[in-house]
Amino acid sequence: MSNPLVNQLFNAYQTHTAVPFLNPEHEIDEVKGYELQAQLVDQLATAHESHVRGYKVSMTSAETQAYANTHEPAYGTLLSHVVKDSQAHISLSNLFAPLIEPELVFVLTEDLSASPTIEEIVAASHIAPAIEIPDARYIDWFPNFTLGDLLADNTATGLLVMGTPVANVSVETLGDITMTLKYNGEATHTGHSTAVLGHPAKAVQWLAQKLSTHGKRLTKGMVISSGTFITPIPAQPGSYHIEYSSIGEVQATIES
Repeated sequence: MSNPLVNQLFNAYQTHTAVPFLNPEHEIDEVKGYELQAQLVDQLATAHESHVRGYKVSMTSAETQAYANTHEPAYGTLLSHVVKDSQAHISLSNLFAPLIEPELVFVLTEDLSASPTIEEIVAASHIAPAIEIPDARYIDWFPNFTLGDLLADNTATGLLVMGTPVANVSVETLGDITMTLKYNGEATHTGHSTAVLGHPAKAVQWLAQKLSTHGKRLTKGMVISSGTFITPIPAQPGSYHIEYSSIGEVQATIES
């Protein structure tokens, strides 16, 4: 029998109707949150005839961890139907209360161990420019969520827009990537890869270790969205164009 809390979140997806937070009423902690996430992902995969494409790492800064009163990142599961190519046109009406996050994506060319080094991660990855569009099914969700709420709703997984992956990026280069975000042609935000746990590969390292505690692992072909370069910003109708030094660019158009 499926969990009624999972059904509540799944129905929110299906009916496009935001729901109240699960906490404090249901006392969802980290363990329960990840359990509910796994069940929700199974339901969504079946409904969308989708499969696990990879993972996203969230809360990779002290500021975002403070929102959820936690000391570490969190992960969500990326299903294949939420991953889009650059130049994607995205309808705001199909989302709830989405945000914009400039991120780099690791595309794995080899399986990773449960506790990989930074060097092993970078050697086994191509790096793609990306825009993550986090979105949650709760009423007035950001930044008012608890950790358990966030995890249960698949860590606010919305969409991921990816550009062309780049091979042979060094550890040093990846640690020194500058980012410029343009909204409707005007540069509005800049950022640096050190904002992601000091180095984006550390997000993948954390993820590999965390997944191993849940009996999961990172395998060849998976994509990992590694964490935002800036504080998330609300998504508005218009064109988002993001450039990353040494990596390339990605674009998405949000339509009302």
